[in-house]
Formats: sequence, C-alpha cells, structure tokens
Amino acid sequence: MVKMYPLLMPYKATSEDPFDHIKAAHLLNRAGFGGKPEEIEKVLDLGPEKAVDWLMDFPDAGVDEQTQTDVPDLSSLEGYPKNFAEIRQMTKGKTPEERKEFQKKLMAANRDAILQTVKWWMNRMTFGPTPLQEKLTLFWHGHFTSSARDEKAAILMWNQNELLRRNAAGNFRDFVRQISRDPAMLDFLNNAQNRKEHPNENYARELMELFTLGIGNYTENDIKQAARAFTGWAHDGDEFLFRKFEHDEGEKVFFGRRGNLNGDDIIDIILAHPACAKYITGKLFKYFAYEDPEPQLVEALGQQLHENNWNLRPIIRTILTSKAFYSKTAIGTQIKSPIQLVVGSIRLLGLEKSPDARVLGNALNQMGQVPLAPPNVKGWPGGRLWINTSTLFVRYNTISWMAGGSMPALAGGKIGKGISLLVRKVPSGGTHFEPKGDGSPEEAVDEWLWRLVQRPVEESRKQILVEVIDGKPQSEEKLRKMIQLIVSMPEYQLC
Repeated sequence: MVKMYPLLMPYKATSEDPFDHIKAAHLLNRAGFGGKPEEIEKVLDLGPEKAVDWLMDFPDAGVDEQTQTDVPDLSSLEGYPKNFAEIRQMTKGKTPEERKEFQKKLMAANRDAILQTVKWWMNRMTFGPTPLQEKLTLFWHGHFTSSARDEKAAILMWNQNELLRRNAAGNFRDFVRQISRDPAMLDFLNNAQNRKEHPNENYARELMELFTLGIGNYTENDIKQAARAFTGWAHDGDEFLFRKFEHDEGEKVFFGRRGNLNGDDIIDIILAHPACAKYITGKLFKYFAYEDPEPQLVEALGQQLHENNWNLRPIIRTILTSKAFYSKTAIGTQIKSPIQLVVGSIRLLGLEKSPDARVLGNALNQMGQVPLAPPNVKGWPGGRLWINTSTLFVRYNTISWMAGGSMPALAGGKIGKGISLLVRKVPSGGTHFEPKGDGSPEEAVDEWLWRLVQRPVEESRKQILVEVIDGKPQSEEKLRKMIQLIVSMPEYQLC
C-alpha cells in the first residue's frame, strides 16, 4: 500500500521542520505559477493539506463557469469561421479560383486565431482562478502532444486544450479514450489516414511509446496490431467520425489477447500492462517534485493509481501533500520552464496585465517553449535542457525587460522598449518577516528577495543588491535596478 512508503506519507509540520513561507511558496510555484504575498499568507493559514484541497477545487471532466465565459474570441477575427459547418457554407458555390483565394484568407485568419488562443491561455495561466488546473493542462499538453505548426485549424487546437483542461485531474482511462478521438490528435499523428487497406502506425506507436508505456514495453508487431484496431478512426471537421467500412474487422493479437479488437480494447489492454501506471505517475511526480524519483516511490504511486481505478486526483493530492514534495531534494531545485518563468514573473512582479502577446511569443520561441507549438511529438524535454548560452541570455533579458528594463536586439529584432513596473515602492509585510518600517536598503532587499526568489540568499549576494540601492530605497530608479538584478540571479531561474 502507498501509505507504507515513507516518502509518500503526508508531510506533518514540526518545530524542527515547520510549514513556513518557503514551503508555502514552494507549493504555489509547483502547483501553479508562483504565489503573491497574500496567497502565500493564505496557504500558511490553511496548512499543507487544506491548501492542496483549495488548489484542487476545480471540477473533474466538466466545463467550469470560467471556461464557458472566458474563451478566445475567434469569431471576432475577420474571415475566421466559427466552426467547420460555416467553412463549408462559405465555400459553397465558389469557383476554383474563388476557393483558392478563400483558402489564402482562411490561412491568414487562422494564424491570427492561433495567436489569440495562445494569448487566451497565457492569461488563464497568469490571472485565472484555478492555477493548478492550468499547470496540469500544461503538463498534459506536453504529454498528449499536438502542434499548431501542423494543425491548420485553430479551433481544433482550442478544443484540444479544453479537453486537456477538463480531464486534467480526471480519470486516465477516459482521458486516453477521449484524446484518441480528438480531431487535432487524429490529424497530428495521421490516424485520420489510417485505413484497413493501408494501416498508418503513427498513432499506435506514440500511444505506447509516449502516452502510456514508455520505450521497451512493446514490440513492432504490437504496433502493427494496434494500428489495425484504430483503422477508421477519423473526424469530420470538429467531430469524431468512425468510418466503419475503413475499419479492419479481422482478428488481431495484441499483448497476448486475440480477437476482433478495436481502439478502446487496445487502450484497456495497455492500461492492464504493469508498466503503464508507473509510467504515468512517474512523469507526474517528476513534474511536481523532482527528477529521478526512487523506484519504490514510483511503484507505490502506480499501485495507488490502480487502486483508485485510474482516477488521477488522489495521485496528485498524494504527491502535493507528501514528505517527498517538501524535501530538500524538491524545494528550489527545478529549473523554471520558459512559460513558468514568464507567467510567474508577471505574477510576482505585480503586473496587472501581460505584455504584448507577440512580444512574449517571440521571447518564448527563443527560450524554447511556445504554447500550442511543442517541437515534436515528444513534447518539451525540459529540465537542464531549458538552459544553454543562448536561452539563458534571452531568459535574463526578457524578465529584466518585464521589470522595467530595456531589451537588447535579439535574433527576432528588438523585443520591446520596456514596461513600467506597477509596484513602485517597497512591499509591506507578509513575506517572511515583519518589516521594521525603517525603509532601509537592507529591508528593501530582503522584502524583494522574499517576494521574488522566496528562498534564502547568501549574504554576499544581498550586499551587492544593497550597494545598488546606494542608500536610496525610495528611489524608483534604484529600486528598479535592484529588482532587475534579482530577476537576473541564478536563484531566480529555479523554483
């Protein structure tokens, strides 16, 4: 049983190991995109378990009120249709030349629609009411990967994003069944072209290699048999379509099971494989806690997923309340992804709105992570691979620019002239210590370090920041330079 593995037992605060501001900020960083002072205080008041319950207070497999009202307004873009039925109506009766011209306009409108969808999702991650749901949506976007670079319909990418959100903490079996029917996924991995005369193996291969089992847990023949089971799975516009006459009704042999298997049968057989639950829970643990988890820990989480009939919510709660999650191995050891870096900085700097979407898109592209555009079906590699000499330069300069600095010319041109910092004075109270109220440079440095880095920093580094203020903590220019130095520190790249 999971409860017998020590590192997965719930963390309990003690006098020697209290639930403090560092741990509260850690929870908000990993289960979201960073905590503001008032949010850290709320988590401290709730305690570790009730705080996780608060963060997990979003619906399973349903559309919440925020989703119903806050959607990317694609219909406002000139020339972009609301759905595929409208596309058919708009092309009806047109000559070949008129159709060609319509397609050009549609492609241009679709590019704008993709940008609008990215902007909408970035705003949800930054300002939305359910940060853990959005953090999970980002995780699943890198797991069940599709890309707007290949999918030419923005509406399908948005529909898939909503599918990921609805199932983010739901039932994994249902999730795999739904993603296997998703039009954007059917296009991305070519299953819409999977017919009994010419089986396409792309989806069957990635279903096992990346989505459920991992390399080494299947054979090439398993891929061939699974591909036959998914023949005829296609879509008509934004609706799943089963083409019965293109489905292979013959006998298949998959993982020792024999029969006229269909795609759902294949999914059920895969989920019964002993590697599946460990593969999924291991990825979730690495995402929230730390790399290279103990094999016994992953085994225990996989067992829990089985015991909970593939419901993900108990697994996520176990991870976020565990001793392992609050261990020294976890806190302050994760390199921020570009999206985590940008979204978290908007929040921690107290900006009331996101900078221009195209500007941020350019920066995110150079840092290596653009929403709706993973590099390939494997998603983003993450970890240490986020950092190299090129991306580090962009990371430092982008966040410094967001803190009010100027941005040097980059490969994509000048990224912007800077944005005013909306927090113009030393923050008051609530972030690690009660201020003396003397307005000293030391106090200003301490407050901003605990607001932005949220972990202890060496005294030598703090002294450099004090010197930058130069005895003038009320000077907006000095304060801004000090903050820009903080967001350029190596410590700021970690959470």
